[in-house]
Amino acid sequence: MELKGLILSGGTGSRLRPITHTSAKQLVPVANKPVLFYGIESLKNAGITDIGIIVGDTAAEIEEAVGDGSQWGVKITYLPQEAPLGLAHAVLTAESFLGDSSFVMYLGDNLLRDGIEDLVDAFTTNGPEALILLQEVPNPEAYGVAECSDGQVVNLVEKPAEPRSNLALVGIYMFTPAIFECCKAIKPSARGELEITDAIQCLIDNGKRVEPHVVSGWWKDTGKLEDMLEANRLILDAIETDIQGTVTNSEIHGRVIIEEGASVNNCTIRGPVAIGRRTSIHDSYIGPYTSIYYDAEVANSEIEHSIILEQSKVIDLRGRMEGSLIGKNVQIIRLEQRPKAYRFMVGDNSWIGIV
Repeated sequence: MELKGLILSGGTGSRLRPITHTSAKQLVPVANKPVLFYGIESLKNAGITDIGIIVGDTAAEIEEAVGDGSQWGVKITYLPQEAPLGLAHAVLTAESFLGDSSFVMYLGDNLLRDGIEDLVDAFTTNGPEALILLQEVPNPEAYGVAECSDGQVVNLVEKPAEPRSNLALVGIYMFTPAIFECCKAIKPSARGELEITDAIQCLIDNGKRVEPHVVSGWWKDTGKLEDMLEANRLILDAIETDIQGTVTNSEIHGRVIIEEGASVNNCTIRGPVAIGRRTSIHDSYIGPYTSIYYDAEVANSEIEHSIILEQSKVIDLRGRMEGSLIGKNVQIIRLEQRPKAYRFMVGDNSWIGIV
């Protein structure tokens, strides 16, 4: 069975504002690679090379970053969605692209450590109408929740007030074309969306087989700051040292990536750390679980457990920055002018701690 891939990359990214006022949330880098790229690679590694990407308001930015897919050896088709009206609506938006193919649906801001090769094998071998990924979570009321019996899913509820299990839906699904009829049969939920949980429940109610697979490795939905930083930590934990840039008069401890054209001078770098191409770090301490993207600069500063995007500068901080996500082309600079005062230009939904 030859599967197609469907990656959902619309949505507003409201939980990552202000970063996502000017950037697609799926392109925010984790360990110096856009989150969306991990999903494309996961599909490719499972042998899926014909991939549709659902896009919304950030379509131009996503198309510029991803292109035609040739950098991964896949073919990309862009599928505009009129508005983020739910995952089942996204499936219907892709119906003409998917045709009569079974497919893997992958939420573009999700990361799954162990890939999907084994899951695709199980789906094609066992032949259910749907295979859904589940993970035990401490707060199931925040997710779609599945009840299972005798190796099959028997009930699904979106964000239940009183969850009947702790098995949450991971943002990766596998379907046969039978899902289309169910996506057409359901009504919008209270939040005005066509919920994929309702469509899968429709399959169950019509006697179709829906298989669960409980994920043993980690899975992250990177839609919130703390999850983005945790995903950064988990991926950096698996890196190997690769120093292609210039290092002078510095101490490097642990696993560190320094990309081509980057320079590190008079610093202590304590890994795991990833430093992007053409980034300059000098007279600074960069601590564990930090990734700094390309064309950035850090000087006379200390940073730990943070993500800094491209073309940003952090200069002359006297305290240590930690647990932070710094957007593109940001400047954080200490000024010595008098009288001393704080001056900020800050986007919506930001949080600043002053020490």
